[in-house]
Amino acid sequence: MHKVVHITTVHNPFDNRIFHRECKTLAAAGYEVVLLAEHSSDESHENLSIRALPSAGGRLARMSFGVWRAFRMAFAERAELYHFHDPELIPAGLLLRLLGKRVIYDIHEDNLTAIRQREYLPAWLRGLIAKTFALTETGASYFFHLILAERYYAERFPHGETILNYARFPQLHEGQLAERPRPEHPRLIYTGNVKAYRGAHHHANLLHHLPDAEVFLVGRCDAHLAAELQSAADPTRLHIEGIGSYIPHERIVEYYLRERWTAGLALFPPNQHTLHKELTKLFEYMAYGIPVICANFPNLREIVETTGCGLCVDPEDGEAAAEAVRYLWEHPEEAQQMGERGRKAARKTYNWETQADKLLAFYAGIV
Repeated sequence: MHKVVHITTVHNPFDNRIFHRECKTLAAAGYEVVLLAEHSSDESHENLSIRALPSAGGRLARMSFGVWRAFRMAFAERAELYHFHDPELIPAGLLLRLLGKRVIYDIHEDNLTAIRQREYLPAWLRGLIAKTFALTETGASYFFHLILAERYYAERFPHGETILNYARFPQLHEGQLAERPRPEHPRLIYTGNVKAYRGAHHHANLLHHLPDAEVFLVGRCDAHLAAELQSAADPTRLHIEGIGSYIPHERIVEYYLRERWTAGLALFPPNQHTLHKELTKLFEYMAYGIPVICANFPNLREIVETTGCGLCVDPEDGEAAAEAVRYLWEHPEEAQQMGERGRKAARKTYNWETQADKLLAFYAGIV
């Protein structure tokens, strides 16, 4: 049995891509999988163990002492293959390579543009850090096997293997989605990290245009942003679950199944970081038969218009987004058909099972 160690110092141990998709896929295929992540205690599942990294405290401590501790614990596992998920772990990956280990760097984000969205950094410093990091990341990448979570990452890393972040297709009993009750007024859902650059203000501001609607933001949200959103919108109609805390995927699924949502939202503002992304939440909405209202970026428009799963609007135009909501609410049969078409496309194309085979083939070529 081949042993592989996955390492993250940033993500929750039950992160969808890391734990539920990649680690579970590898364990089911017979690999012995160890996941190193910050957690309260060790856990064991079949062929899959979580080794708890102690909390390193603040960001700087995590990026220094935390990375060193992760390296030492990873090396102690004596695995055949190491697979890390955070750019701050590049030094640990290089040390493992120097010690003769085979190492995979799984690039989840376009880090060059992501750094420019980091609100905790002074604006004048973001560009300098982004350019410096990009040079470091590009140079270091040639020492690793690369997995890319988005197609366009191949422009920077042509030697990487693209394994897309599609959602697992849910196994639901017949009629489970059709049985969801229709609410008495429009109810909209967004899932995932709640951030300004992920459209948090656009989603909340919809309430100014829709006096009878409710918006649910389900995902980790910093307390200061939550307070800002709730002060700018009607707090009785804006619901945020995840203020200062991680929301497990099982809880998000409960939301998907609890009612017939008017739409799943993905109104990301246009910037270098979001314009080219294929959003995981889009595929989750589709898999659960929820019509989509998303930004009219070219790649998202292609998916939505090809599948007929929803509507695309200018994310900066709140009235246009509100009009899309009204249309879906006033045409429930068509909205249901959009949801059904999205689910059909997710079952056929946009699901993790299509990517799992690529992951296993990639591993087979290394071990």
